[in-house]
Amino acid sequence: MSNLLWIFVSALLINNFVLAYFLGLCPFLGVSQRLDTAFRLGLATLFVMIITSICAWFLNTFILVHAPYLRLISFIVVIASTVQFVEMLIRKLSPALFRALGIFLPLITTNCAILGLAIFSTNKGYGFIEGLVYAIGAGLGFTLALVLMAGLREESALAPVPQLIKGTAMNLIIAGILSMAFMGFAGLFSAS
Repeated sequence: MSNLLWIFVSALLINNFVLAYFLGLCPFLGVSQRLDTAFRLGLATLFVMIITSICAWFLNTFILVHAPYLRLISFIVVIASTVQFVEMLIRKLSPALFRALGIFLPLITTNCAILGLAIFSTNKGYGFIEGLVYAIGAGLGFTLALVLMAGLREESALAPVPQLIKGTAMNLIIAGILSMAFMGFAGLFSAS
C-alpha cells in the first residue's frame, strides 16, 4: 500500500508531468486563461490518461509480448481513439465547454504527457493497479498544474503589472516559479 501511495504522490507532485518533466506545455500555456476551462480540460486529460494506462497495460501484457517494436504505434492509436471518444462525449454533453476548449481538445491526442504516461508506465514495469494509480496521480497532477496556472493568470490580470512583462513574459515567469516550487517537493520527500 505504501508503494501505491508513493507512486501516486510521485506522479502528482514530485515528478509532475508539466512542472517537472515539461510534458504537455501546449495546453498548460494555452488553456490556462480561465479557471473553469483549465479544470475541465484537466479532467478530460485525466480520463484519457486512465483509459490509456489501462489499454497500455493490456497491450503490453497480452498483445505486444513478442512485438515490442509495435508498442509506440499501438499507444498512439489508443490515445487517438480515446480522445475522439472524449471529444464526441463533450460535444454532446456540454457544447459550451466544447467551444471553450476549441482546438485544445483535439490536441489532447498529440499531448506528449499522455504518450509519456503510457511509455513511463510500461518502462517502469507497473502492473495493472500500479499503472492505474500512476495515471490517476499524473492526471491529477496535470489538472493541478493547469488550475494553479489559470488561477495565477487570472490574479495577475487584475494586478498592477509593468507593461514590459504583461502577457507571455508574465505567463512564463509564473510557469517557472511554479516549476521551481514543485521541484522543491523532491527535496522534501527525499529528506524523509
